[in-house]
Amino acid sequence: MRVPNAADLRSANRPDRERSPEIDEDVTGKELDRATQHQIKTLESKSSEWVARHLVMAGRLIDDEPELAFQHALAASRRGGRLAAVREAVGLTAYAAGHYGEALREFRTFRRISGSNVHLPVMADCERGLGRPDRALDVARSEEAQDLDAPGKVELAIVAAGARTDLGQLDAAVAELEIPQLDINRAFSYSPRLFRAYAEALAAVGRDEESQKWSRQAVVAENALGQGMDEEPEIIDLGWDEEEEAREEAERRRMLDRASKASGAVTGPETTAASPEAAGTGNPRATEAKAVQDGSIDDQDADYFVSDDAESDQDSVEHDELEPGSAAVDEAGNEDAVDDQDAVEHHVNADSFADEERRD
Repeated sequence: MRVPNAADLRSANRPDRERSPEIDEDVTGKELDRATQHQIKTLESKSSEWVARHLVMAGRLIDDEPELAFQHALAASRRGGRLAAVREAVGLTAYAAGHYGEALREFRTFRRISGSNVHLPVMADCERGLGRPDRALDVARSEEAQDLDAPGKVELAIVAAGARTDLGQLDAAVAELEIPQLDINRAFSYSPRLFRAYAEALAAVGRDEESQKWSRQAVVAENALGQGMDEEPEIIDLGWDEEEEAREEAERRRMLDRASKASGAVTGPETTAASPEAAGTGNPRATEAKAVQDGSIDDQDADYFVSDDAESDQDSVEHDELEPGSAAVDEAGNEDAVDDQDAVEHHVNADSFADEERRD
C-alpha cells in the first residue's frame, strides 16, 4: 500500500480521500481541445483516457455542480498531476467551489509549469476569499500584472476594487476601476462587467446619478454585443464623443453656408429685380437652382440626423438658421413666402407679355 506524501497538501493525496466520481457514459475524452489532448498524450496509455474523461466531466459540471467538478479534477490529478492543464482544472474547480486555499496552490503550480500569468486575477481574488485584501492588492501591483491582456487587466481591476472595498477605501475602489478600458463609447466583451462594477463603486460613494448612467450603459453594451455570444473581444461604437460631434456640426454648417451662397448668386433679390424673366416660375434655370438648394439642405439634414447618440434617449434635432436670401420654412415644412413671391413675379411677367401683344 502506497503511503501518502505528508508534504503534498493536495486533496487528491489525502489518505481519507473519497473514491473517484462516476463518469457519464457518453464522455470519451476526445471532447477536449487539441492543446490539452497534446499534453495528455505524454501520459501512459492506461492513464491518458482516465485523465481526459475526468477533465471533460470537470468542465461539464463546473457551473452547475462546482463541488462535483472539483472531485473530477482531483481524480484527474492523481494520474496527471504533472500536466499544466490538469493543475489548471483543479485550480478553476476549487475556486468555483470556494476552496480558495487549494485553488491558490494549484494556480501557483500551473504558473510554475506553464510560465503563464493568465490566472493572476483569480489568484488575487483567492487572496480576498482568504481574508487577505492587502495581498490581493500586491498581486494587482506586481510586474507580471502589467503583461496581462485587456480582459485580464479588467478582471484584475475589478478584484482590486473589491479589495479596496474590503478595506473600507471606497474612493480608492472607484479609482481602481478608472482604467483605459473604461470607455463609455466602446463595447468589448468585458465592458458590461466593468461598467457594472464601476456603477456599484460610484453608488457606494454616493454618486448615484453617475452610477445610474453607467448601469444603463452596461445594458446598452450587452445589447450591442449580443447575449450569450462567446467570441473574441470586438469593438463597437456606443456613442459619439464631443470632438466627433463638433466636427459633424462644423461640416453641417459649411454645407448649409455653401447652399445659401449658391442660392443667393442665382435667385437673390437684385437678380430678380434686374431680370424679371429669370424670376418666373416657368424659367427652367431658376427652378433647377431652387431644386439644387432644397436638395442640398435635405441631403445634409438626412446625413446629420441619421444616427442617434446611444448615451441619450432624446433625439437632438435643431432648427437650421437660414441665411439671408434663402426661403423661410414654417414648422410644417411649407414654403409660403417663396410661393407668394413666385405668384407675384408670375403675375408681373403675364402683364408684361400682354402689353407687348397689344403694342404688336
